[in-house]
Amino acid sequence: MLKSIPASLLALTVAAVLAGCAKEPASTSAAAPEAAPAAQSATPPMTEPHPMPAAPAEEVDLAGIAKADGGKTVAEVFAEKDQLAGQQVLVRAKVVKSNPGIMGKNWLHVRDGSGAEGTNDLTVSTTGAAPGVGDTVLVKGPVSLNKDLGMGYVYDVIVEDAEVTVEESAP
Repeated sequence: MLKSIPASLLALTVAAVLAGCAKEPASTSAAAPEAAPAAQSATPPMTEPHPMPAAPAEEVDLAGIAKADGGKTVAEVFAEKDQLAGQQVLVRAKVVKSNPGIMGKNWLHVRDGSGAEGTNDLTVSTTGAAPGVGDTVLVKGPVSLNKDLGMGYVYDVIVEDAEVTVEESAP
């Protein structure tokens, strides 16, 4: 049976579990018999997108991050997402979470202090070197909308295959 699972799906599942992002399994208690058929399904229905981190993985000081010349803030990327779809953006921000080496890419969450909850955290994928949490980075890449990576990882806005340049390393 394991041979039928694509390697990338298996790697994503293992990474999600190790990163603590796995969702709790549906209850299979006698009190909820309607859950049993869904639990037997080969592909469980995923109705919720992967949650954005409510707070940085570590405390990261976001004060004093200047908008990149010719660039956008994280909040502007969210506000202008429809116009920016498929377009290159340039964002200066700090890395608040880093998950290197998942599905052949490094996955980052970056913030610059702009935006409200839900529009203040931009997910970025890159094949370049993974910066550390707290590093100030310049992100350049195309904006994608409504990206479904499977296993509940759905992003309204994501910058994929970005060039990420560390401008200042965290102390």
